[in-house]
Amino acid sequence: MTMTGNANFERAQTLVQALPYIQQYNGKTVVVKYGGNAMINSDLFAAVMEDIVLLNLVGVKVVLVHGGGPEISEILDKLGIESHFINGLRYTTKETMHVVQMVLCGKVNKNLVDRISRIGGRAVGLSGLDSMLIQAKKLDRGDGEDYGLVGEITAIHPEVLETAMANGFIPIVATVAQAADNTDEGYVYNINADTAAARLAVALHAEKLILLTDVRGVLADPKDEDSVIHVIQPEELPDYQARGILTGGMIPKTECCAEAVAGGVRRTHIIDGRIPHSILIEMLTDEGIGTMILEKENL
Repeated sequence: MTMTGNANFERAQTLVQALPYIQQYNGKTVVVKYGGNAMINSDLFAAVMEDIVLLNLVGVKVVLVHGGGPEISEILDKLGIESHFINGLRYTTKETMHVVQMVLCGKVNKNLVDRISRIGGRAVGLSGLDSMLIQAKKLDRGDGEDYGLVGEITAIHPEVLETAMANGFIPIVATVAQAADNTDEGYVYNINADTAAARLAVALHAEKLILLTDVRGVLADPKDEDSVIHVIQPEELPDYQARGILTGGMIPKTECCAEAVAGGVRRTHIIDGRIPHSILIEMLTDEGIGTMILEKENL
């Protein structure tokens, strides 16, 4: 067989391997939280957009939920407004919230819509404000900290997403929320994108929740990127945290996955967005990638 023949055979084998997964996920909903390096590296950005469009074209209903921390920090810096974080959350003043809303709902969201449209997809940009998609109240963690206009989700109204997907569109969601009570001082709240993605996945009865991160997954040894723990059940998470395996930003990510699983999402994944086409590798190959958090019966 010629070199060209070998290459074509390998491509055909890849497509054949993907077929049962395409059949499995056809018509199912998958929520992808997009952030980190994959948003700011142009090659990774292109790969994620291609993955989303391909999944949509083979019949998977994809909802893309995005943050935009670096872009928000950049604009705040240009305006001379200092970025301040408390326990990993951006302290959000009214002035900061204006920038968050402008950047997330405007620049970032519409750039994603534009890119997907340019490569043959049909996307619609939304935020938690559209059709009361996400409602929230002021976050109170009970730790005595004031996080400003950071919100805690009180309700999800997913009808606008369901309508978009039923008509073949890829909804792209910016994570700002409407105040649940119009007398609330904020009126608009900044929502953690991982949390929003998990709650949207539950509301949409999604098959999968995928969180793109800048690490390989949950690591047994944080200093060894080859020590990925591939499968975790929710009840194991407290032990991993007690042993120091789960630290920093990985704690809330795994908690979001556990919340989604408890809400009926069959499988949740924390995968490395630094790897090109990591979404397709996870969904359409035998090998998979990253850490999967799910109940034992869904293995």
